[in-house]
Amino acid sequence: MGRLHFLREKKFYINLLIILALCGVLLWITFRLLDKYTRHDKVYTMPDFIGQDYNQVKHDYSKDFHFILIDSVYPKGQQPGSIYQQDPLPGSKIKKGRNVYAIIVAVNPEKTVMPNLKNLSLREAIGRLESSGLDVERLDYQNYSYKNNVIDQYYNGEPIMEGTELVKGSKIVLKVGIGQDKEKVKVPNLIGKPASETKRLLNLAGMNIGKEVYEDNDSLQYMCVRRMSPGPSSGSVNAGTIIDVWYHSNRTMNFKEEMQLLLHEDSLVNRPKPIIDTITETIETTDYEYEDDF
Repeated sequence: MGRLHFLREKKFYINLLIILALCGVLLWITFRLLDKYTRHDKVYTMPDFIGQDYNQVKHDYSKDFHFILIDSVYPKGQQPGSIYQQDPLPGSKIKKGRNVYAIIVAVNPEKTVMPNLKNLSLREAIGRLESSGLDVERLDYQNYSYKNNVIDQYYNGEPIMEGTELVKGSKIVLKVGIGQDKEKVKVPNLIGKPASETKRLLNLAGMNIGKEVYEDNDSLQYMCVRRMSPGPSSGSVNAGTIIDVWYHSNRTMNFKEEMQLLLHEDSLVNRPKPIIDTITETIETTDYEYEDDF
């Protein structure tokens, strides 16, 4: 008998079918248990917790997720204790019970010290304030020989000394020299610029921000400058001039078209008069002058 004689026996094939059937059943049971264990058939959409109080969210969703606090930050204008970032991101497809990692806005404000800005240029002074986590409240131009040099620094209406401890985000008034010639400054064109950059750009140009109007209710990150008053077509203004700004969402407005319209309006305002109009005005003026001779 050969080595493969068992292939001719019916019992071999019956046993083989039984083994295959058992393997199939075991695989089916294994995959069913895995689905149940991993909740493969239950997928959830990750809620948006950003801006909400961390402790309240943790209380409300404790049965659904396991929250892990990994860090705290000190962003400007954010509610202390609120969630600043989350992982997974809002809208992600997740399974119930997974870990949610959160970064929150620190409850206790971060401190910094006041730098010495006296005798620095305006641009350098603004840079040092930003490095220290402070902000410009207002530029107050004074009679001083050196243009855009910082004469003094004030906080809450009082002079503030170098090394004074302040809460990060505090606003400082800078007294700045206007220069001997008291030259005017050119209004920058900020149309289409993000709202987060507007104040800094105006300060660097030697101006102050005034009224800020938000024309729709979209998130601040989408807000851009739609209109300014005085606007870029005003040319030059006195140093320290207050500029009012109107914002609109770049998701609902085409700022490229808005810029083209603005440039067209500026070209009409600054367009040279036609020669025939100039001649007509000259003739009318001359006639008016000669009327007194008769």
